[in-house]
Amino acid sequence: MKKLSKKALNSSFWRWFYGNLTCFSHEHMQTFAYMWSMLPLIQELYETKDEQAEKLQTYYPFFNTEPQIGSIVVGITAGLEEARANGAEEIDDEMINGIRAGLMGPLAGIGDSLIVGTYIPVLLGVALGLSEGGSIIGPMFYIVVWNVTSIWFQKFIYNKGYELGGSAVEVIVGEQATALRESVIVMGQVIVGAMAASWVNITTSVVLTTAADRVLDEATGEYIVQEKDVLLQASLDGAFPKMLTMLFVLLCWWLMAKKNISPIKVMLLM
Repeated sequence: MKKLSKKALNSSFWRWFYGNLTCFSHEHMQTFAYMWSMLPLIQELYETKDEQAEKLQTYYPFFNTEPQIGSIVVGITAGLEEARANGAEEIDDEMINGIRAGLMGPLAGIGDSLIVGTYIPVLLGVALGLSEGGSIIGPMFYIVVWNVTSIWFQKFIYNKGYELGGSAVEVIVGEQATALRESVIVMGQVIVGAMAASWVNITTSVVLTTAADRVLDEATGEYIVQEKDVLLQASLDGAFPKMLTMLFVLLCWWLMAKKNISPIKVMLLM
């Protein structure tokens, strides 16, 4: 019975980790990176060059997903390829590519929302806080924490994908996984909103002059109207604390999300 070695699996994983966007193009996107990641596995499972070339062709069809979470797909197909090399007749090119095609869309949504849209902004928010006064701790924190957690997470799900094989599909996109993903997204949105309120501070120095009560002037015997200065910021904070900050953040979001203005241009504009 053929069994993939740890050396081959590690080689496959690191090839995906470092090269998931290798030879990236609109026509193939991550296809060649996927083939490169599968190459050490196929070379270990099949003896002849003809067999290796034939099996590698399985992974030529288009593939694209969120790179970090996409490592689980490489792990799944590693398990499937091992089973096929051991004579599993039900596993063929069509089945493998059906799983790849069926997972790359949902995983792209999961990865973009949880990793790109939630985890990275949270890490950056913490790093920005640690960078106050030009401290190097902030960027070092982000570099170390991102790389350590990213490598651990990708290696973990790669190995889990290899262990589960085709049964991993239900674990990834089943009802329970969907509910958990949505819960994490909501939590991430709350955290990002809290960071915006903490790190963005928009205020106004506008002073409004209003009429106060009529007061009797004892010297002249006439009533005069006293004017009173009111700070607009104090009035806004009394009704809705951080209102201007919220409006500013929403404006930035609107410019980037609806008007497709890049973050750099928005920062320059502001």
